[in-house]
Amino acid sequence: MKLCVFDFDSTLMDGETIDFFAEALGIGEQVSEITERAMAGELDFFESLQERVGLLKGLDYAKVEEISQSLPYMPGAIETIAELKKRGMTVVCFSGGFRTATTYAKDILGYDADFSNALHVKEGKLTGLVGGDMMFNFSKGDMLVRLQSILGVSEEETMVVGDGANDLSMFAHAGTRVAFCGREILKKEANIIIDKKDLTLILKEI
Repeated sequence: MKLCVFDFDSTLMDGETIDFFAEALGIGEQVSEITERAMAGELDFFESLQERVGLLKGLDYAKVEEISQSLPYMPGAIETIAELKKRGMTVVCFSGGFRTATTYAKDILGYDADFSNALHVKEGKLTGLVGGDMMFNFSKGDMLVRLQSILGVSEEETMVVGDGANDLSMFAHAGTRVAFCGREILKKEANIIIDKKDLTLILKEI
């Protein structure tokens, strides 16, 4: 294998970044309920993302950065990425979450590049608007096909790792499909299933 793409929230990181932001505003339960339904495939990802980010309007950007830089990474993330790179693989992160978290984590966890979304900020506060690379249900698959084309990598040489419904589109273009503590909708399309929060278990399967 030559390319591995990881999801970020609940895959490389233990939790959902947006839920941590919401907790700072005292609306954690409200937002996490929408997140859960989106990850289970019950809601359109684009609409649910806009709705959830809209609820964050007014949150101080300094708080966003502080939370983004203190997230709990998944056990085994650093070791697993290091081993995949030692095996000659390019390791990339695709996230329906936010660059404040994925770009900060890049050098800590060791992946080569991150593609995610950017929160719109004005006068030091979130406006409730969001844009970026990973806004839609199809975004991860779309980006994966482009990346495979640029790198000259086939589907058979590609591994993807995720947990939710918005990872389905990249599962469609990868030979090795890992559902990591995944929702049922994703497990059905996986050929490797890991149900323990330890990313190093993937290494035993490939």
